Amino acid sequence: MSGSWVSPTPSGADARLRIFCFAHAGGGSAFFRPWREQTPTGIEVVPVVLPGRESRMREQPHRRMTPLVSELVAGLRPHLDRPYAFFGHSLGSVVAYEAARALRRAGDPGPEALLVSGRRAPHMPSRLSPVSGLAEKDFLAEMVRLGGTPAEVAGKPEVIRLFLPFLRADFELNETYRPAPGPLLSCPVHAFCGDRDPLAAPQEVGGWREVTSGNFRLRVFPGDHFYLKDSKEVLEALWSSLAPALSPPG
Repeated sequence: MSGSWVSPTPSGADARLRIFCFAHAGGGSAFFRPWREQTPTGIEVVPVVLPGRESRMREQPHRRMTPLVSELVAGLRPHLDRPYAFFGHSLGSVVAYEAARALRRAGDPGPEALLVSGRRAPHMPSRLSPVSGLAEKDFLAEMVRLGGTPAEVAGKPEVIRLFLPFLRADFELNETYRPAPGPLLSCPVHAFCGDRDPLAAPQEVGGWREVTSGNFRLRVFPGDHFYLKDSKEVLEALWSSLAPALSPPG
């Protein structure tokens, strides 16, 4: 029996739009919890919880995109009872993108908008060598270099035992992912990135314009791969991107 695909949230009965948030490799719902305190009226932030972490720690993390998305879409359907959008950061961007594609193929109502962050466009190959198969010491050193794992955390064996399995799995998921052929999305796509991101240069993030027949906008902010953390400017840009979806029809 799998756990819930969404993090418990305060009652969103009055929300006109849900934004499902997908974290980076090794990340989880905690990354998005501070957003709830800065959410405009009408929007409900709903962090997505993938297998292998947080409340789903006992489940096996996915290492391939197709089975992950198949289970994910089934798990999200009960929560798609009102207009919604997807936001993903880094690996979360392509998970959100593939979920949107799967829902479209199945004839479900698609997202009002797809918001992607810190990730090159799906069709662009990575400039980096694979790291998921590295020895533990080398793998952790790479995680510290990329900025997602503090050095003090990497030096604590009891913490490493908890997060290393799903962190490796997430990186393997990202490294083996290849988008399958299929129709374009029709919803607006908004892309965001840091101007000093070593993993996703602005021109690579700008390639997301190729995945939709709808509108596209790229926003570049000061910072590295985690430029969005604790940034009010980025959050304001995110909420602004969702404004059309909150407007009454017509």
